[in-house]
Amino acid sequence: MFPFAPPGLEEFYRTFSITYFTISHDEQQIAFSTNMNGHFNIWGMELPNTFPYPLTMVNQRPSFVRFDPKGRFLLVGFDRDGDENQQIYAISPNGGQLMPVRVQHGKRHDFSDITQDGRYLYYSSDKDNAMYLNSYRYDLATEEETIIYVGKEVTTDLSTVSPSGSSFVIAKASSNTHVANYLLIDDEEICLTPDDQVPHVVNVVRYLDEDQLVFTTNYQASHSYLVHYDIPTRTMKTLIQLENRDISWVTVNQQGVIYFVAQNGVEDELFLYDLPTHAYRKIDFPGAVIHQISVRDSGNLYVLCSSEDHPVNLYRRTIDGVWTQLTNLRVIGASPSMMQKAKTIHYPSFDGMVIEAMLFQPAKEKSNDHTIIFPHGGPQAADRKKFWSLTQFLLSQGYAIFSPNYRGSTGYGAEFTKMIERDWGGAPRQDVVAGIDYLIEQGLAHREKLFVMGGSYGGYMTLLLHGRHAEYFRAAVDIFGPSDLFTFYHSVPEFWKPMMDAWLGNPESDKEKMTEDSPITYLDTMTKPMLVIQGANDPRVVKVESDQIVELLRNKGRDIEYLVLEDEGHGFSKKENELRVYQRVIEFLDKHQWKEGK
Repeated sequence: MFPFAPPGLEEFYRTFSITYFTISHDEQQIAFSTNMNGHFNIWGMELPNTFPYPLTMVNQRPSFVRFDPKGRFLLVGFDRDGDENQQIYAISPNGGQLMPVRVQHGKRHDFSDITQDGRYLYYSSDKDNAMYLNSYRYDLATEEETIIYVGKEVTTDLSTVSPSGSSFVIAKASSNTHVANYLLIDDEEICLTPDDQVPHVVNVVRYLDEDQLVFTTNYQASHSYLVHYDIPTRTMKTLIQLENRDISWVTVNQQGVIYFVAQNGVEDELFLYDLPTHAYRKIDFPGAVIHQISVRDSGNLYVLCSSEDHPVNLYRRTIDGVWTQLTNLRVIGASPSMMQKAKTIHYPSFDGMVIEAMLFQPAKEKSNDHTIIFPHGGPQAADRKKFWSLTQFLLSQGYAIFSPNYRGSTGYGAEFTKMIERDWGGAPRQDVVAGIDYLIEQGLAHREKLFVMGGSYGGYMTLLLHGRHAEYFRAAVDIFGPSDLFTFYHSVPEFWKPMMDAWLGNPESDKEKMTEDSPITYLDTMTKPMLVIQGANDPRVVKVESDQIVELLRNKGRDIEYLVLEDEGHGFSKKENELRVYQRVIEFLDKHQWKEGK
């Protein structure tokens, strides 16, 4: 009777998201970060009633949200239009005006913890130590602040604090693949692992009580495993080590109930571990990728998860194993059958190394036979089966999407992740090219019908592939990607700089390699049309990185479109901007499709 139109860009990008959540001590209220009014704010829900209501209307992306352990207030962090300089505020559980707690605009305040009595706030900041960061304790009652740790030599961060504040843990990052953690107690500084000089990572640290910690580490192993640490005896004991899995997230309660998440390639697995008996078992959950978990003293587990074909939502699992969906975010006008799942594929790279990737294919009746090569950001991250509106929208418009987890990606072992260090544009680039060749050889893509698009490091890879392998592509979309590794090296945030030599390379000793791996070296062969998108406030990949390559290519007469978002940083926090960007992207792609005789 009514021929309803299928969902378009507007509908896909009106799909709301949730990024963080926190649960009150009595489990009567949830507060979470969402963009339900088109901008990110903190919203709340009463339990068991799950109708959401706004708590803030500042229209900025929160960096965290945490309930006071006694339920008297919420602590939240907001930056300003994507500048990543988070300020810490308090709000009433009923919402309303922000009360400044630690605010110094132009400086970042990275929240760590709050003591169980709700009196002491702990955080790290660059306000007195731009390069290495200091850690602070702030007395919410007396407003007295104390520096509890001064960063030196490498970037530091306050990982966590004991329930009473009698001890705390500091992370020291020499690189993304060498992050040692140290227990500070009674004026003593103790490395949690036996040797801090051995490259390894300690990821997630949780206090069970004043005398016990659990954490994940890949110390002397390829994959991260779960460890128990006894503070009085200073001893570390492995609890569980899974084959070819990274244990990536841990939550605990005071009864010794531990839930942990293991990354299995592009999907997650959820486990329940009972510390008193050391028994553990795998738990099914309603998604493919877990974004956050929290277990309460009641034993109830709260999970924020999504899958590639279903938006992120909040769920609760009771102690008897019953799941309840607490939110119901969905794509407007779309049935679940309209969403497409990813195929996980494996292919050999140039040297025989097997690379895992995801291939999204549109419904046959919608296909336009074009494929978008989509390298991920990070670079030490991974593409996984989580929901992204852009992916499903592009599929609905007939495009296939190829997302390779080239070497340097996380979740495939420490050695694999390290392979991108000081080799940003070598083997990882060849992994992507090998993936393209594999698609063509298998008849999964057509050589004359390929695009390349990516953001951050994925934008860098897009530029480099365009410069070194332009013959593969019809056009390219670069979203805030570094164009020159030398200017990028000097323009990153100050607290990144201590690890840039290990991560990227040194401009003097690695000059030849960094020149070879800089997209700007290949201007003469960047011959295809390109769309460049940049946030004006981006602190990670500053606007100059896009400005310079756009100007140089335009001077050569190339077809370059440039879109600058004045109120965004390294990403998109406002729905209107996101709609504007991806409307421009789809118009650009559609314009440059292969046509018979073209």
